[in-house]
Amino acid sequence: MEKLLWIGLGGGLGALSRYGLAGLVHRLYPGSFPLGTFVVNVAGCLAFGLVWGLFDVRLVVTPTVRAAVLVGFMGAFTTFSTYAFEGADLLRQGQWAWALAYLGGQNLLGLAGLALGLAAARFV
Repeated sequence: MEKLLWIGLGGGLGALSRYGLAGLVHRLYPGSFPLGTFVVNVAGCLAFGLVWGLFDVRLVVTPTVRAAVLVGFMGAFTTFSTYAFEGADLLRQGQWAWALAYLGGQNLLGLAGLALGLAAARFV
């Protein structure tokens, strides 16, 4: 139960950080390109890699802290960082077909799901 509370706290902070950073970027660079989300996703990937690497090599943290930071904060800040990490891990393991299915499938099925959801909303 304690781990879930820490994940929830991390998630709340990650969501607020995402909202704040994306909003700041949009205010500084207004336009039709979603630069705020772009910056959040790239920054999230950098942060996820840095934190993961530090947790594995330099810092000794409890499983609760690892979950609060990586699942909670980073998961709410951007799921794209997890997507990139897992895709890269499949490539690192030499599982090229699974990596292609994972990376390509999420993009294609994600867009298809969005379109289907929008279409379904018209009938509700």
